[in-house]
Amino acid sequence: MKFHVPAFAIACGIIWGFAVFFWTWWMLLFGTAAPGDQTLIGTVYLGYTVSGAGSVIGMVWGLVDGLIGGAVFAWLYNKLVDRLDVRFSSPTSKNNSSKKS
Repeated sequence: MKFHVPAFAIACGIIWGFAVFFWTWWMLLFGTAAPGDQTLIGTVYLGYTVSGAGSVIGMVWGLVDGLIGGAVFAWLYNKLVDRLDVRFSSPTSKNNSSKKS
């Protein structure tokens, strides 16, 4: 079984983008960080701060970061599956093929 690289990349990008967005609003709503605070993720994502605008900036950066990371992961996975010649089969497919109705 191989990953469809574009689909996996888009899924990772959307998940990571929204995770950064909701994480920022969680910090704002529950007071774990003051608005405008610099966080560790803000050192990587330019323009990101704990704020409403920062959550959108972080979401965009997270989308791009997740797209790239997901594409690299799926591509490497597919290459390893090809190289190792891993075959996946369901255990029931062998049993059902030998039975006749």
